[in-house]
Amino acid sequence: MTVWLVVSILAVMLSPLAWLRQSRKQSQQMTLRMEGRRIGLAMQLAPQQWPHWLEKEPPSPCPQYYRARRKGREDSWCYWQITPGVWWNQWREPCVDARLAEVFARLPESVYKVEADSRMIALYWGERGGSSVLQDIAQALDTLA
Repeated sequence: MTVWLVVSILAVMLSPLAWLRQSRKQSQQMTLRMEGRRIGLAMQLAPQQWPHWLEKEPPSPCPQYYRARRKGREDSWCYWQITPGVWWNQWREPCVDARLAEVFARLPESVYKVEADSRMIALYWGERGGSSVLQDIAQALDTLA
C-alpha cells in the first residue's frame, strides 16, 4: 500500500512535466518555421478577419510567411483560395492576371490567402506539408516580390 501511495505522489508531481513537452504537430511546425527562416522567409502569427463567404474559416491567428518586395513594385492586391486552385479577390471575382494565376497554381491547397502591397508580399498558410511545400512557397513569394 505504501508503494502505491509513493508511486501516486510521484506521478502527480511529475505529470506537469508532460505538459511542457511539444506535441508532434508543434514539433513539425517549428521545424518548418526554422527551415523557412534558413531560406529567407520571415514568419509571424497574424490575427485575421476572414471573409464571411469562405466555406471553411481558417484559423486566427494564422501563420503568415512574408518577404519584402523589390523597389518599384507599387501594385496592391489580395486573393483568397476558395477551393484548390480557385482564387478570388474581396469582391468574389476570380484572378484574371495570368502571371498571378500561374504562380497561384503551384501553391498547395493549404494556402488560404496571398496579399501584396508596396512594401511586402504575404502568404497565409496552414503549415501542412513538408519542406518541398515550403520550397514551393518560397519560390512563389520570390517570384511575386
